[in-house]
Amino acid sequence: MLPLTLLPLTLLAMAITPAKAQDPVKVFAAGSLTGPLTVLAKQFEADTGLPVAMVFGPSGLLLERIEQGEHADVFASANMAHPQQLAREGKAIPALVFTRNRLCVLARPELQLSSENMLAKLLDPSVKIGTSTPKADPGGDYAWLLFAKAGKLQPGAKELLENKARQLVGGKNSPPVPAGQDAVKYFLEHKQADAFIGYCSSRQTVPDARFTKVELPAELAISADFGLTVLNPNTGSHDAAYRFALFLLSPQAQQIFVNYGFSK
Repeated sequence: MLPLTLLPLTLLAMAITPAKAQDPVKVFAAGSLTGPLTVLAKQFEADTGLPVAMVFGPSGLLLERIEQGEHADVFASANMAHPQQLAREGKAIPALVFTRNRLCVLARPELQLSSENMLAKLLDPSVKIGTSTPKADPGGDYAWLLFAKAGKLQPGAKELLENKARQLVGGKNSPPVPAGQDAVKYFLEHKQADAFIGYCSSRQTVPDARFTKVELPAELAISADFGLTVLNPNTGSHDAAYRFALFLLSPQAQQIFVNYGFSK
């Protein structure tokens, strides 16, 4: 079971009132949640008749949009820091962990990457490393934490990895990707990266045989707590927002996250 704080759950339960016709619940969510949350939003709509409007993107950029005044009812972030910041500012209820992730490396098969040779391969000058964009996207922040761990194992590794990492996704000025394409796989396929440091989760439940996904060795492992919050009421959709947030904590929803590579 997820360790959930009592206060947010109490606030959620107290806020629920009978559903009524209303605008969609607007959910800002990390791009890495696209697979499971697309499924869960449809299931919630089918079960309750309440519409949901999903907006996916890098969590840091979504936070920026909220702070600039754009409306959202629910924020599902790839870290805890962003929803906690909104709570500190009085814009949202206290955040809670609703699912977890960890870092993996997705690589072209010819790299012959394994957990055992991970650091040596990443440090190889001929190997192109792709990452997300730090600060704009927690995925990039987690990659930089990995580099810091590598630096403790091998002097100079942190600086070398930071300098060679290509920030290909998750930023305001990331390279363009054709519509409908998975950005990470697109850059691997077109050899702009040989290995991409990202999440172990996926947007599909079936592995992509074109690439090799490798877990980090224990000494380099990076875990990620994903945070959930409901923003303060400003439309009639707010009661439904609490219902959707509670739905994401249900056993049914938690299993969907697991199916996409997340963990409880």
